[in-house]
Amino acid sequence: MKTLLFLVLISVCWAEPHPGNSSLEHERIVHIQENGPRLLVVAEQAKIFSHRGGNVTLPCKFYHEHTSAAGSGTHKIRVKWTKLTYDYLKEVDVFVAMGHHRKSYGSYQGRVSLRESSENDASLVISNILLEDYGRYKCEVIEGLEDDTAVVTLNLEGVVFPYSPRLGRYNLNFHEAQRACAEQDSVMASFDQLYDAWRSGLDWCNAGWLSDGSVQYPITKPREPCGGRNTVPGVRNYGFWDKDKSRYDVFCFTSNFNGRFYYLIHPTKLTYEEAVQACLKDGSQIAKVGQIFAAWKLLGYDRCDAGWLADGSVRYPISRPRKRCSPSEAAVRFVGFPDKKHKLYGVYCFRAYN
Repeated sequence: MKTLLFLVLISVCWAEPHPGNSSLEHERIVHIQENGPRLLVVAEQAKIFSHRGGNVTLPCKFYHEHTSAAGSGTHKIRVKWTKLTYDYLKEVDVFVAMGHHRKSYGSYQGRVSLRESSENDASLVISNILLEDYGRYKCEVIEGLEDDTAVVTLNLEGVVFPYSPRLGRYNLNFHEAQRACAEQDSVMASFDQLYDAWRSGLDWCNAGWLSDGSVQYPITKPREPCGGRNTVPGVRNYGFWDKDKSRYDVFCFTSNFNGRFYYLIHPTKLTYEEAVQACLKDGSQIAKVGQIFAAWKLLGYDRCDAGWLADGSVRYPISRPRKRCSPSEAAVRFVGFPDKKHKLYGVYCFRAYN
């Protein structure tokens, strides 16, 4: 009898939960919104192509899966754009918008805004694109407890080139490599940029730093000093090295420029200092290595005359291979780092447009 009464009491307790618990359980169901509208963020294009100095729109729109409305109206929509690093573990703040509040960050200040062509448009407009803007961007939309993201890649038209200083091969640590690229009107190349350059035929046996801190080099024609004659073409990876102590060359990336690159017609050949002054007298500056590569690759600039550049090197760009002028391939030919005081060459100048 006692056993039967105990079972009845258990049944009554299970069948009639406390009203407070029932209300709490109901609130939980409302919060997770299993049957309600689910926020979806969509990028209409995964990759966008542009160039330095241009304007671009990174697409991003948000929807609710079970409704046609852009938002539920219950919560304010918060839109946040960040730039992803190479390992996705860190993000750089770009732009945040919530209601009438807007905030941009770092080098993006004054250059970014939302397109807002419709209620559900969270697309990011970037103006006056910099070389550093290249990379992957995350669009995050938050409404109450719901959020979703989409990733868009901004690719820049440009050229990757290997660089080593006057000191010679393998003389740059990571930080010096960054500065070397910046001094030559460029930035350190990413792996994706180097890989695309390799696919386009870049072949270089010296290992160089990339922006992610790795050291790699592209080989299209395998040979003994470059990975071995029997290996397959590819981008050789040395791995990640100490950024302060390890020393290599560097791969730089540059894009088009807002100016004029040209070979200065001068009655005589010049020493380095004479070349610097000749460009200044012509209303220009002596050109940088990144500028000769951009003019060669993006504009098809072709000149068989060797000329001084700002870093003290002497080079010349050949787009149409011919006898005595890089007969085997189109390339920016490297003469070397001659004696600045005694060797005489022409000069390449660059005049920036206002």
